[in-house]
Amino acid sequence: MTKKKLYITTAIPYANGAPHIGNALDYLLADIWARYQKQLGNEVRFQVGTDEHGNKIAQKAQENGLSPQDYVNGTVENFRALMDKMHTSYTDFVRTTDSHHVGAAQYIWTQLQHYIYKNTYEGWYCQGCEAFYTEKEVAEHHGTCPDHQIPFERISEENYYLRISEFSDRIIEAIETDRMKIVPEYRKKEFLNFLKDGLADVSISRPRKSLTWGIPVPGDNEQVMYVWIDALANYLTVIGYPDIEGWREFWPANIQVIGKDILRFHAGIWPAMLLGLDLPLPKTLLVHGHISSGGVKMSKSIGNVVDPNEIIDNYSLDAFRYYFSRHIPTQDDGDFTWEKFENAYNNELGNDLGNLVSRVANMVKRYQSGVVGEIHGDEFDLHNYNKHMKELEFNKAVDETWVLVRAHNQYIENVKPWEIAKLAKDNNDEENHLAEVLSHSVSGILQIGRMLAPFMPDTAAKIETIFGSGVIRDEEVGILFPKIYLKTEDPRAKKVQPQA
Repeated sequence: MTKKKLYITTAIPYANGAPHIGNALDYLLADIWARYQKQLGNEVRFQVGTDEHGNKIAQKAQENGLSPQDYVNGTVENFRALMDKMHTSYTDFVRTTDSHHVGAAQYIWTQLQHYIYKNTYEGWYCQGCEAFYTEKEVAEHHGTCPDHQIPFERISEENYYLRISEFSDRIIEAIETDRMKIVPEYRKKEFLNFLKDGLADVSISRPRKSLTWGIPVPGDNEQVMYVWIDALANYLTVIGYPDIEGWREFWPANIQVIGKDILRFHAGIWPAMLLGLDLPLPKTLLVHGHISSGGVKMSKSIGNVVDPNEIIDNYSLDAFRYYFSRHIPTQDDGDFTWEKFENAYNNELGNDLGNLVSRVANMVKRYQSGVVGEIHGDEFDLHNYNKHMKELEFNKAVDETWVLVRAHNQYIENVKPWEIAKLAKDNNDEENHLAEVLSHSVSGILQIGRMLAPFMPDTAAKIETIFGSGVIRDEEVGILFPKIYLKTEDPRAKKVQPQA
């Protein structure tokens, strides 16, 4: 099979604070796909990074008595630390303050010059979002930004515009024909409905007096690039566009992972930029939903924000990866509560998977002196698993893996190796039967490990260490997922009722 060169990207977060659970979900989904593709023998470039320009950065820097550059040099490490803690297998890290990115963004501006014009903007702006809003949007929200709870400002200023309206028909055609596929399908339909009146040209600069921290517009030092050409261009600049050899081998991106709230930018403005540069469009936009907490939107003011670091530090990285890849639908909104999480951890990881590994390993040690015997190859049909992975429905692929986990637990309960072992002391046929049963179980667990490798790489490696050599050693068998009840009550703890 020919080795493919593949490219996956994540949306770069704004580096003015700490990373949140949505950032972690971006990294996780992209990492699952990258690891799966590498299992298939393909070469993967995997981009991550940070968006570091804008007034909010400048304001935060000033509050901290730092220059904007020194400020982002600190905050970027929060994001890098989370990526590394999650064992994200990224290959390319971009900062929009990198000198190569700055030069490449200015080059992109000059290449798009034919589609750029100057005009006076008069309308509504939110300082918190650093975004412009239409009259209709302002009316819908009664003049107040729903995210920041501050009134929209009425501003008038001279800006440069990108004529994305010129590309509306080509973008619609690309989406309708899946040349730029939007996954899931209902997000595609939503966006096509949004496009029915065409795209409106977008402001791509602001006067220096209004935006102090950003990339200067080529040839006009009084204007600074607004977010679009700066931030969206990172997907190209990080792999070397336009001047570092090799970028063409990986563009167009195979998958771009984004949240549903930024779909219109990535399916409208970004393809217009690419068409203006005469470059191919990304092949697929994978749009994930938002994560609520007990059905309520996460909010610092409510106090229900979930810190990915807390989950990883207290329960393990693979427990985090498991919950958010299986119990949060890949292509839809999901929900997190500590009760749901601990239930999944203690019952599904602890009881289902952990006990399966422990029981089989201990039986091989007890009955066969640790020697597994013949391990069979891939004897399970992975059609559904691979289908779900290909269709970017990772939660369904983990479901498919758990079908196998539970099937092997049920198999052990049905065949009762401990009873076969009693008979095997005086019966060669039963001894051979026991060896076959345990070999079948070990083969199944190794298959489960391979299926889990993109999702739970540490657990997959432990399974391989325990069973892969064919000989199980005492020091290699531990409890994969010891019981943890930090947020909920241990159901085994009995309450003693006071005597009447």
